[in-house]
Amino acid sequence: MEVNHHIREKEWLSTLLMASLVLWLMFLGNSALRDWDEGTVAQVAREIWRAPVGSMGWLYPTLGGEPYYNKPPLIHLLIAWTYSLLGVSEWTTRLPSAVLTALGVPLLYLVGRVVFNQSLPALLAALVYLTMLPVVRHGRLAMLDGTVITFFLLLLFCLLKARQNQRYALGVGICLGLITLTKGMIVVLLAGIACLFLLANRQLALLRSPYLWVGIFLGNTPAIAWYAAQWQYYGSSFLQINFQAQTFSRLVQPVEGHSGPPWYYLIELLKYGFPWLIFLPGGFYLAWKKRDTSWGCLVLIGTIVYLLTISVMRTKLPWYIMPVYPFLALAIGAKLSEIWQHQHFNRQWAVLFAVIAIAGLGGCVYFASTRQEPVLIAMSMVLAISMGIVAWLIQQRDRYFIPVLFSGMYLVLALLMSSHSWVWELNEAFAVKPVAELIRSHVSPGTKVYTSFSYGRPSLDFYCDCKVISASLPVLQQMWQSNSYLLLDQPSLKTINLTASKVLGTAEDFTLIAPHDR
Repeated sequence: MEVNHHIREKEWLSTLLMASLVLWLMFLGNSALRDWDEGTVAQVAREIWRAPVGSMGWLYPTLGGEPYYNKPPLIHLLIAWTYSLLGVSEWTTRLPSAVLTALGVPLLYLVGRVVFNQSLPALLAALVYLTMLPVVRHGRLAMLDGTVITFFLLLLFCLLKARQNQRYALGVGICLGLITLTKGMIVVLLAGIACLFLLANRQLALLRSPYLWVGIFLGNTPAIAWYAAQWQYYGSSFLQINFQAQTFSRLVQPVEGHSGPPWYYLIELLKYGFPWLIFLPGGFYLAWKKRDTSWGCLVLIGTIVYLLTISVMRTKLPWYIMPVYPFLALAIGAKLSEIWQHQHFNRQWAVLFAVIAIAGLGGCVYFASTRQEPVLIAMSMVLAISMGIVAWLIQQRDRYFIPVLFSGMYLVLALLMSSHSWVWELNEAFAVKPVAELIRSHVSPGTKVYTSFSYGRPSLDFYCDCKVISASLPVLQQMWQSNSYLLLDQPSLKTINLTASKVLGTAEDFTLIAPHDR
């Protein structure tokens, strides 16, 4: 029986790993890189890749030739390494983050397997995490958050396993170092959550384990060395920008205008958390009832501490909420397990799933009449049919609505990721690739180009391999006289006085103007 149990565990892990890799890697390069995160990460990685051997470009990363102080370079280094093996493309830019985020699905299963001491709720929690839209979508982007979650889940797994085998405590310290090298000071918040869980879970004896402290030393030495190297090389400017402007300032003031009310992240959950939010109240109620158990304690501490912290921060960005999703998945997995085992149904769920099915029909009509993209039409049809079946099964008090729900959501997400619409932020401004091609065909790499567009776009800088700087009309006039290239929209082109200017080409209603003396 024990042998069969281990075989089944390996089968579940293999299945979860394959399902997550397929969903995270399919059509990964079918959409352009987005602003701001992807364009910036890609630029930094490409400059590391291009740096001459022996130049220490990997240690002192740059952005547009200027020092890049914002984040440590672990992901940027992995992307640069991928560039060296497979070339520069959207696919290679997103590949390291996507693979690392996908590994979080089987890792959450392992965490759940320990805290629940059962396979079923652990499996259901991992499947919930696998089919959460924000987790899949942001995890596929060239961002840092999905990787941070995977390292944190590995940290929690090592922390839990250290109760039986203290050697696992080595992994706790190493994961802290990896988190620091990925996204800097977020390690303070995640380490705080781990410490609170350690206290609540009565694992204080672990603090006396030499393996824990050796792991902390081994894991954090590279991170401390990197920060020390930056401080030694750049001086106080690094400390002022990295720690003050880019880290601690986000706590007390909006950075770059990214602000919101304290309930900002609750709205994010409501926008993108369905259908799993339907089971979240029941999951939290279970966690509260089981707060003396490992899983209940972990869910309550992780969710409350993390959500409260990011909600009081003055800077608000949608992806800051990402690390809370594993805790939500554990709570929802526990609730679904209770439904499966004890068949506790709520008829209101059927109504909510019927509403989602109707919304799917509405999406089908909308995409058929406006976008006319077959994949999105098929996605809406699958959503309507699967959610309709789920509503009917719940009404019949049939627990098999759960596998239907997982299958439907996986297929819906697979269809969305295979479309060109999964990075929907690209529709907020002009398409960068045609404009970048226009600039690249006339302008030497590294040249500064001044534009009338209202803000700079890192993705445009990446694709054209130049620095495109937003400027006012008087400044544009002056820069043209100073022999700079201009990229102007049509209203600005008609307004600004560029006598005898030379037009190099037009793309996406933007016109590239040659310098004054050419």
